[in-house]
Amino acid sequence: MDMLLDEIKKLSASIFPDVIKDRRHLHANPELSFHEHETCAYVKKALSNLGIEWTPVAETGVLALIKGDLSGTKVIALRADMDALPITESNEVPYASKQKGVMHACGHDAHTASLLGTAKILQSLKHTFGGTIKLLFQPGEEKLPGGATHMIRDGVLQNPAPIAAIGQHVMPSIPVGKIGIRKGKFMASMDEITLHIHGRGGHGAQPHLNIDPVAIAAQVIVSLQQVVSRAANPSIPSVLSFGRFIADGAINVIPDSVYIEGTFRTMNEEWREEAHQRIRKMVEATVEGMGATCELNIVKGYPALVNEEGLTENVITYIAEYAGRENIIDLDIWMASEDFAYYGRELPACFYLLGVGNADRNITASLHTPGFNIDEDALRLSPGLMAYVAIRNLM
Repeated sequence: MDMLLDEIKKLSASIFPDVIKDRRHLHANPELSFHEHETCAYVKKALSNLGIEWTPVAETGVLALIKGDLSGTKVIALRADMDALPITESNEVPYASKQKGVMHACGHDAHTASLLGTAKILQSLKHTFGGTIKLLFQPGEEKLPGGATHMIRDGVLQNPAPIAAIGQHVMPSIPVGKIGIRKGKFMASMDEITLHIHGRGGHGAQPHLNIDPVAIAAQVIVSLQQVVSRAANPSIPSVLSFGRFIADGAINVIPDSVYIEGTFRTMNEEWREEAHQRIRKMVEATVEGMGATCELNIVKGYPALVNEEGLTENVITYIAEYAGRENIIDLDIWMASEDFAYYGRELPACFYLLGVGNADRNITASLHTPGFNIDEDALRLSPGLMAYVAIRNLM
């Protein structure tokens, strides 16, 4: 085992410049969800250059297979997402986004580059393992219904069927060199809420002649907080947040309507359904009681992400062997959401966080922000780590 570990670490060190090159190319050329055409082409070319068999899936996704030379029937799936976000980058770096208003602000460029590095290592070590490793280069993680659903629809978990799926995500709040992981419930479900309240606008000096949708919308938002603060079992994590409020009036103009967008997140499916009903009833009663009408739409998004206990325990052991137990951080639940959760509904799955933050180098910006970046030293660790975890799960 020590020989395998040493060999993987040597290979990971040797390919580090290539991984950086891949990451910077992808970072400079981001593409939005389900439009990853050039990214997909880049991945296909890289895999072909390595002699790795691949198949197009999910419109702009790629499925690749690496079969070990030894006997074995186990199959492990490794996943990387490829899409970017509609954010304008503020970083002044040579590899900054060339696409106006589009940025890899969630690190999917690093995920893809890292998995390409893992592919190089695994292809070089086929003589050391049996079984098959599936590489899932997935589109559309940032947009419902989630590229994972398209990948599953197109059969990436069949012929042959994996016994487990493993994924990773960069995390700037975790120092570079560290890995964060949690057994069991880890990330929240995610639902999108849109609300269009229709009143009757008019002069701001004559509110008695209007049905003020701004005041009604404000009351709705305040009232809905009781769904979490009073209706939810305190033992069930729940978040209800509204981030968009459009009331296009003026200082003395009450508009006819208000548009609101928000999200509801939790980790319990029964409560999730009950909360939806409570939101609907409270909105309808409040709006109707104040004389307005409303169009409410709740789009059910990703389920909660659960790391299967047995698989995750094994992954923790393998990470400790590769990187040292002192570099593993035991995580709390995280109310962000991830479509990797869909893989976990089909088979045992494990999703861990790769530390990419470095306060000494001012690399601290959060995910989904214009200044997000990573300490690229994390890419010295991640390709070899995932390769080692994959091979160990095949044994």
